[in-house]
Amino acid sequence: MITTDFVPGSPCWLDLGAPDVRATAAFYGAVLGWDYEPMGEGEGEDMEGGMFRKDGRTVAGLGKLTEEGARSAWMIYYRVTDADATTQAVERAGGTVRVAPTGLGDWGRMAQYSDPLGGQFAVWQPGKDMGLELVDRPGSLSWTELYTSDAAAAKEFYGGVLGWQFSDMELPGGAGTYSLVTPAGLSEERTQGGIMELRTEDLALADGRPYWHPVFDVVDCDAVIAEVTENGGSVQMGPEDAEGVGRMAVCLDPSNADFVVLTPASS
Repeated sequence: MITTDFVPGSPCWLDLGAPDVRATAAFYGAVLGWDYEPMGEGEGEDMEGGMFRKDGRTVAGLGKLTEEGARSAWMIYYRVTDADATTQAVERAGGTVRVAPTGLGDWGRMAQYSDPLGGQFAVWQPGKDMGLELVDRPGSLSWTELYTSDAAAAKEFYGGVLGWQFSDMELPGGAGTYSLVTPAGLSEERTQGGIMELRTEDLALADGRPYWHPVFDVVDCDAVIAEVTENGGSVQMGPEDAEGVGRMAVCLDPSNADFVVLTPASS
């Protein structure tokens, strides 16, 4: 499970780059019950971004998509103790530095990368800001997931860079192998995500490249996907029941940023 007791290698932040900040804030407010707190002075199409909160606690960030040619997508940040050392590890392992380690005052330092096949992720070296204030509760991050065309290569890369441990499980019906991700030195009770191998042609959302997406805990999966479609989004897969996991659906927001909603089996 994901907790706010962030350890090295655990997801500690996520944000979304969107072409229309105001419309995107309204969408997630309707779908996940998030309150949006803008930062800066822009309005309408000039709004630059801000924070999403649930029950007064920060659950994600939102910013204006400015990178030319980039698709709107969620960026997941993993905690590290030294962003510079992580950057060197990424380069040694064949990854690419998209944004070099950058200080954000006394809040902390961040960097963004691509893995060797093009999957994008980020890291956060905390200062006074530890990251998300609410996780693993309705309306918040509960899991992270990588779709990739080469799971073995992904495990070698992320294991070397972030120290992750992996355990494999066979999916029902011969659907393949799912690799569970746990931070170094922790038990499987702290499993935080998974890696799923797909054919390159099944990665069309990112033009054949791997991509990470967040899974958000929700009370009622079916009610949430009704809100998704009513507010301009779409459903790629589901809803469907996964034994021992829960009821889930893969969704796209109006700008085609992907995310998953999950009602856990125990709910």
